Amino acid sequence: MKWQGRRQSDNVEDRRGLSGGKVAVGGGVIGIIILLLNVFGGENGQTIGNVLEQMQGGQQTQTEAAAPLSKEDEEMGNFVRVILADNEDIWSKIFAEHGMKYKNPKLVLFRGSVNTACGGASSASGPFYCPGDQKVYMDLGFFEELKTKFGAKGGDFAIAYVIAHEIGHHIQTLLGTSAKMREAQEGKSQAQANKLSVALELQADFYAGVWTHYNQENLDTGDIEEALSAANAVGDDAIQSKMSGQVVPDSFTHGTSEQRMYWFKKGFKTGDINQGNTFEEIR
Repeated sequence: MKWQGRRQSDNVEDRRGLSGGKVAVGGGVIGIIILLLNVFGGENGQTIGNVLEQMQGGQQTQTEAAAPLSKEDEEMGNFVRVILADNEDIWSKIFAEHGMKYKNPKLVLFRGSVNTACGGASSASGPFYCPGDQKVYMDLGFFEELKTKFGAKGGDFAIAYVIAHEIGHHIQTLLGTSAKMREAQEGKSQAQANKLSVALELQADFYAGVWTHYNQENLDTGDIEEALSAANAVGDDAIQSKMSGQVVPDSFTHGTSEQRMYWFKKGFKTGDINQGNTFEEIR
């Protein structure tokens, strides 16, 4: 992606040089389990914190020492600031065209673990959005895991796609979609509630595609393939098949690989936020 020399957002909180806090010894196994439950984190950070606390109960903990940022770390931070700036510019324009005002979220870069308004979380939980403080939380080490353990192609636009997906959850918070979804889940069976969660996640993928549609002038050859590879890798069916060898559709919370790629591509092709009613189309 073409990003060097472009505007950087002031809404990034870089906490990577701070202490990582307490993390569980052997947290990799816990991380995989949490990843299965909450790839990309959805928008319910409290769930992440609760699961992590239960999984870690009674285990020995250690404090991760603060580490200075390398040149590569600094460059990645600058890249994230540009991507966030792109989202700010594009979504502010889209909202204005629909008679609304866009409120910029914050994006927090961290290592190890982090405290949020939705509770504590480990980097093992993957990137997530917390509606309580309207912040996106990311440990960039997640993307190496995505490539080496789950077969994603990698590349800078895979990171851009994930950021845009999490911003999609912020848009759902601003529009009231997330609150309506949680209300709709009340009294439903687990399978029915999961289907609504899938719709929310696929709509965030759609919004990521819409953002990409309006950012085409900055794309390099292969960027769309990087995004689709990431979307394919984090489909519920792909993760379940890889981790357990079996697929249980009623347990899906984020959508299949095919669904995630389809909705990203639909957003990218149309650029029209009115065509992202995933709740209607997955019934």
